[in-house]
Amino acid sequence: MAGARDHTKLRDLLRKRGAKLIGRYKEDNYRFNGPGKSTRNTTLRLRVLNGGPRGVLTAKGPAKFEGGVKIREETEVDVPDVHATLDMLQQLGFRVGWTYPKQRSMWMLDGVAVTLDVLDFGWFVELEGPAQVLPEMSQSLGLDPAYALKDSYSVMARKHEKAKKPTKSPAIPVVIPPAAAQKSQG
Repeated sequence: MAGARDHTKLRDLLRKRGAKLIGRYKEDNYRFNGPGKSTRNTTLRLRVLNGGPRGVLTAKGPAKFEGGVKIREETEVDVPDVHATLDMLQQLGFRVGWTYPKQRSMWMLDGVAVTLDVLDFGWFVELEGPAQVLPEMSQSLGLDPAYALKDSYSVMARKHEKAKKPTKSPAIPVVIPPAAAQKSQG
């Protein structure tokens, strides 16, 4: 999605089609590195919803793409105490590799969750539901599955953070010729 205008159009279309707004919330996502993440095929993520103490611990398997649809196994567990969970994961050897906030609005339409997400690096739409209905649902909402992004939010957040960091160049010494130094002192 290109931006706020696209989200507004999609919200209007969702309302016209009878979609139900499930909720709006801020979500902080913590991406971990550690012993349980021995390959790139598994990710461990702790999401903090509404900026409060309630969270969700998520483990995601590798993504496969079929017909423009990303398919991945995902296991989620509600976490009543985010701070204790973060402490426990750190005691088990996990470290927060990076974090990224997300503002999310979730709608339900014909058994498909349609989420409108705003992150520091863009505006996005996510559809979750039975794989066989997603291509048709996306097209009916004006979305082209051919343009579905392969990267996860986590990968995009990491790239965004790296792009923001200035490159470290070696210091260049400033040498003042002796004649110029005498003029500035005189």
